[in-house]
Amino acid sequence: MHIETLLLTLALIWVGAEVFGELAERFRQPAVLGELLAGVVLGVGGLGLVDPRAEIVHLLAEIGVVILLFEIGLEMRLVDLLRVGGASSVVAVVGVVLPLAAGYLAGVAIGAEPVLALFLGATLTATSVGVTARVLRDLGRLDSTEARVILGAAVIDDVLGLVLLTLVTGVVAGGEVTAGTAVRVIAVAVVFLAGALLLGRILVPPGLRIVVRLRSQNALVPTALTLAFLLSVLAARAGSATIVGAFAAGLILAETERRHDIGRDLRSVAHFFVPIFFVVVGAQVDLRHFNPFAPGGGTLLLGVLGLSVIAVLTKWAAGFAPFWIRARKNAIGLGMVPRGEVGLVFAQVGRSSGLLSPEHFAAIVLIVMITTFLAPILLRASLPPRVAASERRGGAVEDLVAGDR
Repeated sequence: MHIETLLLTLALIWVGAEVFGELAERFRQPAVLGELLAGVVLGVGGLGLVDPRAEIVHLLAEIGVVILLFEIGLEMRLVDLLRVGGASSVVAVVGVVLPLAAGYLAGVAIGAEPVLALFLGATLTATSVGVTARVLRDLGRLDSTEARVILGAAVIDDVLGLVLLTLVTGVVAGGEVTAGTAVRVIAVAVVFLAGALLLGRILVPPGLRIVVRLRSQNALVPTALTLAFLLSVLAARAGSATIVGAFAAGLILAETERRHDIGRDLRSVAHFFVPIFFVVVGAQVDLRHFNPFAPGGGTLLLGVLGLSVIAVLTKWAAGFAPFWIRARKNAIGLGMVPRGEVGLVFAQVGRSSGLLSPEHFAAIVLIVMITTFLAPILLRASLPPRVAASERRGGAVEDLVAGDR
């Protein structure tokens, strides 16, 4: 790809992400849904202006997802993960087990290979923290019991999802589903995370103070991204996923006194790279695969609708798992429905590994889009808006995930 073509592609991606993201938010939908739609319009199934198969575009999208997982880790703290209540933990675990089992069984029932069926079930386990938090804020319900359980469960769900993604990636590489493979891959992910966090908490804070003294605060983000990239490489070399390393880097820096400075200065970088990932994912979707009048199109469309129903019902059922709490359990379950960013990460990993065909990839992305679109509608119906609370607590997402500090 020539430099002129690359620059034009990046301009189209950025403009498309901004325009469609703004339109989505005007219709009270998450911006990520608009970015996906921008990719669908600009990509192989639409105007053909963005070629997601170009290597440089693919690499920039991969950088985007590494930065995204680094951001997610930076917004969490280990103490926050440990302090979320038992209710959130139960909702998260049930919300992973049910979709995983149901998705796997559905895949086997339609004749998919065991590895593909496992990957399909794993994809359905994801939950989007960002989408749910945005809806709860708009409803003025961030200070409710339901919000605390939902957001706490979504945080745990993301951590479980990263470990599960590592497991499935290892299974795909080995081509065999065995208990030994599962234990080995989980052990690698856990040992890597524990080792990185332990060493990082010892070495990174003093190193960060030296960087600030030697140069200026402008060096914070390059230093932080260097740590994220190095840990991503180490994670990959250890047999884990690169995003696990990026997530670990975020968790390490979340414990430092410069956490908020890094997060603030990182936004401009993330605002450029992260939408590339979502647009490129959408650009790979060819809606012509779902033409009911084309051979196999009707079957694929029915499969998407059926799996979307499974995706909604299994997360909804998880909301009733903490039977001992007094809250709208219906709303808790519906708050776990949107797959959002993590579901797209799963889909992209499956596509990059060659496990997913273009048709299967398009189907998974469409399921992610359907759940992301339905969740705000269903959550608003189950949890009436409270405007005054929204104005009072509009931005306190972190405090709700962590509990009062």
